[in-house]
Amino acid sequence: MKFPSEEDARKAFDAWRDAGEYFDFRGHRIFYRQAGNGRPLLLVHGFPTASWDWIHVWEELATHYRLIAPDMLGFGWSDKPLQHNYTMIEQADLHEALLDHLGIGDFAILCHDYGVSVVQEMLARYEARLSMGDIPRLLHGICFLNGGLFPEMHRARLVQKLLNSWIGPLLSRLMGRGGFGRGFSAVFGPDTKPTPAELDLFWELVSSDHGKLISHRLIRYINERRVNRTRWVEPLQKTRVPIRLVNGNLDPVSGRHLTDYYRQMVPEPDVVDLPTIGHYPQVEDPDAVLEAALAFFQQIYPPSGELASA
Repeated sequence: MKFPSEEDARKAFDAWRDAGEYFDFRGHRIFYRQAGNGRPLLLVHGFPTASWDWIHVWEELATHYRLIAPDMLGFGWSDKPLQHNYTMIEQADLHEALLDHLGIGDFAILCHDYGVSVVQEMLARYEARLSMGDIPRLLHGICFLNGGLFPEMHRARLVQKLLNSWIGPLLSRLMGRGGFGRGFSAVFGPDTKPTPAELDLFWELVSSDHGKLISHRLIRYINERRVNRTRWVEPLQKTRVPIRLVNGNLDPVSGRHLTDYYRQMVPEPDVVDLPTIGHYPQVEDPDAVLEAALAFFQQIYPPSGELASA
């Protein structure tokens, strides 16, 4: 835990929630946070958590950029309709709607896990619009953190496979704090595991507002990645939008095997390996993420708005 005490963590968690704003997305109430006054930087969280994932990099990033971080539909403090057909296509719609709501023009993106695929859909749309000369806003760069960029490299955990099977609805109902904590901790590095207090907060994000009852619906992203493999991978290989991958190599889901494959599949790959951490780099080693992400963004999307030097 990157807080002096459990009490400090709880205060920060409550303060994050209390500082949030809401906007309407197709009749659903969507939570989001903002901070900073610079050029816009969109932060896209992963599964199964929420925008709170960014807490340990938030303050420093906000000294350079205007941060915008929503909880996606079905996550965190946003609405969690029980019978909804959740898709990453719709989550991309949500992020574009939020940018429209806030009047955002040029922007860049930092994303993680499930959010990586949401951003791949946003990139696919951006490339299609670019080819037609119809660009509502400029995308200056993307920094990916551990995520399923290539479905063939995604090593789903047993619990994910079960949630995505016929037994998923029952497993969602039976899931408790203990099982969640064991499964969640397993994707962290051996020396950077979340503390019990940290797990309590993550579980609160997942389970609040009957959230655990929709886990089997949210996990269908695994199938969606396979269906959209060509649509989402080809832009990675062809885009001129600058991209950096910052990856925890000890991640059993999208670790070193992912970065090795990325280097083979993407021309002139920009990869920063984090050799001692797992699936949640921004939680496990926020300083390393800040160093890698800020070095990238300050070169291709400088806070001052001035053109980066060649």
